[in-house]
Amino acid sequence: ERYNRAMQDWADAAVKSENSLGMLNIGQSIITNTTMIGAMAYSVYGWQQGLLTVGDLVLVNALLMQLFRPLDLLGMVYRTIRQGLIDMDAMFKLIDTKAEIVDAPNAKPLNVVDGTVAFKDVYFAYDKDRQILKGLSFTVPPDGTLAIVGPSGAGKSTLARLLFRFYDPQGGRILIDGQDIATVQQESLRGAIGIVPQDSVLFNDTIGYNIGYGREGATQEEIEAAARGAALDEFIAQLPEGYDTQVGERGLKLSGGEKQRVAIARTLLKNPPILVLDEATSALDSRTEDEIQTTLAKISERRTTLIIAHRLSTIIHADEIIVLDEGVIAERGSHDELLVKNGLYADMWKRQAEDRKELV
Repeated sequence: ERYNRAMQDWADAAVKSENSLGMLNIGQSIITNTTMIGAMAYSVYGWQQGLLTVGDLVLVNALLMQLFRPLDLLGMVYRTIRQGLIDMDAMFKLIDTKAEIVDAPNAKPLNVVDGTVAFKDVYFAYDKDRQILKGLSFTVPPDGTLAIVGPSGAGKSTLARLLFRFYDPQGGRILIDGQDIATVQQESLRGAIGIVPQDSVLFNDTIGYNIGYGREGATQEEIEAAARGAALDEFIAQLPEGYDTQVGERGLKLSGGEKQRVAIARTLLKNPPILVLDEATSALDSRTEDEIQTTLAKISERRTTLIIAHRLSTIIHADEIIVLDEGVIAERGSHDELLVKNGLYADMWKRQAEDRKELV
């Protein structure tokens, strides 16, 4: 969300900058052309009065052209210098910014053995006035799949942010194979976790580059293998430039399903022991969602998988489902067990089933 806001702010600033440059150019053109017309009119008047010759007219015109040519570049040079100063100031501010989350002294790399993830009595709040998580405890076993569902604002996506250690909990611990993530190096922690988000960030570069972004130094063969694993290879083979095809700003040349497959290929290239699916198909239509779900099921095999979902139809095969409500676990169990309880999960399932019928 912060990245999207920053990109939107940048786009707004770019439009404002272009508009200001356009107004500056218009103003310069009015001034220079008015001056040119006035000078030439005065010169013609002088020639009519016998004060100037035809050569004088040519000389005046040449001098004016030499004078106004550098003025035409003034707006561009001014904007370039001004933008450079602003960028320099922003760069120094970024350099001086202190990280909110830092590695503990003598932190060691995370050693992943089987990928067990455990939340132990975790409390968290973005601000003091609203507690998001209230003593949350659960464990995702090795190679197991645990799904987190619940109403909007229940704290589902917060779990992924805490697992990546973008924030530290105010209470409790988060463990991976018994190691508190607050005591290990962040680089090794994030290297052990792969995520397929709802809205994948793609760069204005080739599709091969966007897949290779998943792991620095990946070879072309590894990138192609990841694309095959994400069922993206046939689509790429149909492109005129193959892996060198430009995807456009934020992947605008790709469909939603194709962008998600690029994100899946990135994750496969990274080959993490722990996988987080953060509403990975919520922005897709039903047909594309089914296709992506099949691919996600394949890459989840032999990995500890945490699924954060809104559509309950995507998590019915999870080993365990936890229903969050106002920061606490309201229910937990398998899909069938939760339906039998006829509680919050069953209500959510019925509402979504009715919505699907209305769409049909």
